[in-house]
Amino acid sequence: MANQLTLQNDFTISGKGLHTGLHITARFCPAPANTGYVFVRTDLEDKPSIEALADNVHHTERGTVLEKNGVQVSTIEHAMAALWAAGIDNCLIEINGPEMPILDGSAIDFVQAIEKAGKEEQSYHKQYYVVRNRIEVSDPETGSSLIILPYDGFSVTTLISYPSSILSNQFARLNALSDFASEVADSRTFVFVREVELLLKHNLIKGGDLDNALVIYDQEMSQEKLDQLADTMHIPHKLVNKLGYINNKPLKYDNEPARHKLMDLMGDLALIGKPLKGHIIATRPGHNINNKMARLIRKDIKRQEIQAPVYNADLPPVMDNIRIKQLLPHRWPFQLVDKVIEISERHVVGIKNVTGNEQFFIGHFPDEPVMPGVLQIEAMAQTGGLLILNTVPDPERYSTYFLKIENVKFRQKVVPGDTLIFRLDLMDQIRRGIVSMKGYAFVGDKIVTEAEFMAQVVKNK
Repeated sequence: MANQLTLQNDFTISGKGLHTGLHITARFCPAPANTGYVFVRTDLEDKPSIEALADNVHHTERGTVLEKNGVQVSTIEHAMAALWAAGIDNCLIEINGPEMPILDGSAIDFVQAIEKAGKEEQSYHKQYYVVRNRIEVSDPETGSSLIILPYDGFSVTTLISYPSSILSNQFARLNALSDFASEVADSRTFVFVREVELLLKHNLIKGGDLDNALVIYDQEMSQEKLDQLADTMHIPHKLVNKLGYINNKPLKYDNEPARHKLMDLMGDLALIGKPLKGHIIATRPGHNINNKMARLIRKDIKRQEIQAPVYNADLPPVMDNIRIKQLLPHRWPFQLVDKVIEISERHVVGIKNVTGNEQFFIGHFPDEPVMPGVLQIEAMAQTGGLLILNTVPDPERYSTYFLKIENVKFRQKVVPGDTLIFRLDLMDQIRRGIVSMKGYAFVGDKIVTEAEFMAQVVKNK
């Protein structure tokens, strides 16, 4: 299990905003575990904060705009993609304006700044969103669709198409997050010349120029009209005598627009609030449909506070029944953990196969057997005890006793044939033998029971 990461040192990025044209400075700072990405508007009274979550996306016209209590931060997708790809989980971004700097239209400056600032490992584990089943969103009007398939890693395939002789169909692929910096990060945003006038009328791209975007000239215009657009944008005139890309710097890749769309997609999906395991297939992606997918995932995350651990019965356990008996004093019929499949310094995952031969089913209840909730709590506690006793010498000389059980919820019956998966996480540091844990019991992907425990580890007399 990987631990959460934050920045080792802060760094500052400055430049003009693509749509506002304002000169803006953003300071990226380390943040405590479980903070996520949070923007702070330092230019406003009381310095209001906005969590970078899909729920807070206000609109998606030519960029992703967060809003909370009337306060906005826009064009965040390139910075979000860079943080997400770098594995940074927690970051506080202090910004003195309503928009992130556009820089050269790519994420490369953010990537390089993150690498220079360094990463610091934190004591809490990453909580991945693991795609278990196919997820799909689509928009029949635009032909856009996003599909995410189960995959034990992260990869993206992007296909784009436009009614354009210069940019018709392109394809880009990212095989792993580790390739983002070298294959995607320096891909620039793009715009068609024929769109510029309309965008300006919508009060957008005030800070656009031929250095911070790929500018695609695919429909002939008079030089006079081109000069008028240049004057409106306060950029130098440029003689254009053929169709093609007219920005000042040449293409970095033949498929640079497709790579940039892939980057935007990652920046928008970073707003689910967790790293993701899955393979994404994106056809004609854009900020609107990207946000629809992110909101769908956020809804699933909120529906179930924590995902069920992945249980592969074909893999050998990290702790079998023999080792469990060495650590726990419990024996039949009260040993309620069959094996442990994950263990670290702060969490443990155990398994209990519930069979019809369990002794408690004789009286609870003979005609409709149900595992008593109190025994589910006991099984979770035993799993948590294994986490603690696995760390002490001579564990047979210690016992673990309940001090407190709180916030218990029973959500679903547990019956013969179910496989219970227990996940226990430390809620605080162990002090003087006192242990606090949060526990969940799952059957399949559903939480059936949850509780918080306080226990004391005591040396036997």
